[in-house]
Amino acid sequence: MRALNWIKNHLPTQRRLIQVYAALLYNANLKGYISGEIYTGSTKAVCVPGLNCYSCPGAVGACPLGALQNALASSGNRAPYYMLGILLLLGLTLGRTICGFLCPMGLLQELLHKIPTPKLKKGRITYVLSYLKYVILVVFVVLIPLWYVSQRYPVPAFCKYICPAGTFEGAIGLLSNPANAGRFSMLGILFTRKFIIMVLIFGASVFVYRAFCRFLCPLGAIYGLFSKINLVGVKVEESKCTHCGLCVGHCKMDVRHVGDHECIHCAGCVDVCPTAAISFKAGSVTLCAHAKDEAPRQPRLNRKRCAAWCAALLVLAAALVYYNLPAAATPAGDPPAEAITPDHTEPETGEPETPASTKEDAVLPEIAVGSEVGNLGPDFSVPLYGGGTFTLSDTLGTVTVINFWATWCTPCVAELPHFDELYRNYDGSVEVIAIHSDLITDDVDAYLENYDYSIRFALDDSGVVAAYGGSTMLPQTIVLDKDGVIVYNTVGSVTYEQLEALVAPLIAEE
Repeated sequence: MRALNWIKNHLPTQRRLIQVYAALLYNANLKGYISGEIYTGSTKAVCVPGLNCYSCPGAVGACPLGALQNALASSGNRAPYYMLGILLLLGLTLGRTICGFLCPMGLLQELLHKIPTPKLKKGRITYVLSYLKYVILVVFVVLIPLWYVSQRYPVPAFCKYICPAGTFEGAIGLLSNPANAGRFSMLGILFTRKFIIMVLIFGASVFVYRAFCRFLCPLGAIYGLFSKINLVGVKVEESKCTHCGLCVGHCKMDVRHVGDHECIHCAGCVDVCPTAAISFKAGSVTLCAHAKDEAPRQPRLNRKRCAAWCAALLVLAAALVYYNLPAAATPAGDPPAEAITPDHTEPETGEPETPASTKEDAVLPEIAVGSEVGNLGPDFSVPLYGGGTFTLSDTLGTVTVINFWATWCTPCVAELPHFDELYRNYDGSVEVIAIHSDLITDDVDAYLENYDYSIRFALDDSGVVAAYGGSTMLPQTIVLDKDGVIVYNTVGSVTYEQLEALVAPLIAEE
């Protein structure tokens, strides 16, 4: 009997089950944890409601906060209407109910808070600190990205400098996989600072209920702006309320009244209210009411909840099948066969055929085709921005430098001038092609109009990055000699001096 009572007292609540469900649904790409790769399929263009890092190996959608910063960083003179519309829709319908039910970071903080330690209760200091997240929203999510727009240098400041979800789900989620062991060399002081921030936030969550959510999260700050008008959440029937203050005293958040901008609509106050004035509603539909009011309708409510959970589990099962079966949901970054197999390779013999436009000895038949150093680089054709097509095999006889980049990748943008300088200094002796990732391609043409680059820019519409062993980690640089053999293939930033040291000896070779 004692064991049964213990099990009954420790069963997860409905809210906890929803939190776990949301975390699983956001990260349904379980095979990403095995392969160490980020999912890049079509659903990655859709934002999930809660804070869930785009770079998490399991993530199947984008983070609204990261998407907003990227939209601001690449907006130029135009407002990011798409992202503002999504946040407006989420705020009007759910508001901070997302924080209480649909945010994986909220779930993680609550689990950390369950660790048995002395706890810091809310008070005047925590209430004042709760406004810090609005400062972070204005400075790191809005002002810094917009300021860097004027510098033509995209910086999603909150994601880059603070976000613990990015460090925990993205960086650690990827680096913990043995397949990404070579990425450790890319880490620097920025990762060290973010790792320390993450440890401090998670450590604080053990002693302070939802420390990040209350004091630092700008996404919660955005949703809090809709506290008076969001459709779904806890509502107070004023005619029944006696203003006794039990609901505010019971709540662990820094609320001044039920449903204000600090309320996460967890519904913990519903059963505390002695007059049953508080209920959890979706518009005029009551989803959760005081226990004594709910009892007469319990059988019908149970049937409805059972049907809802069955439907939700079917959705989760379908998502797990879609994202994890080998034949399902091929990511957008996976190359088609023609992108991997060079056009100048005979299928019957596997020996490369010399293109008519090159010398007979330009291609070495004994060299294998692949992305490794020493292999013949896979041939490809990609569309150029501004018109035309770039085909790799047309450059045989010339040293070729390939750069994989994106407008939203800060290190990528920072090193583009090095490639342009290399091309100008070795005019005619080096071919340079900068290939933009196909994950997010909005406004690339408009971005390039702000610069006077001499190198050519193309779009990866045929899986070139994957054909050269790359992934969603940018930037990546490949150097091929005059025969099309790879002599350098590395993810990470490069300097002009490094590029010149790689290219100059190859140009000097007869």
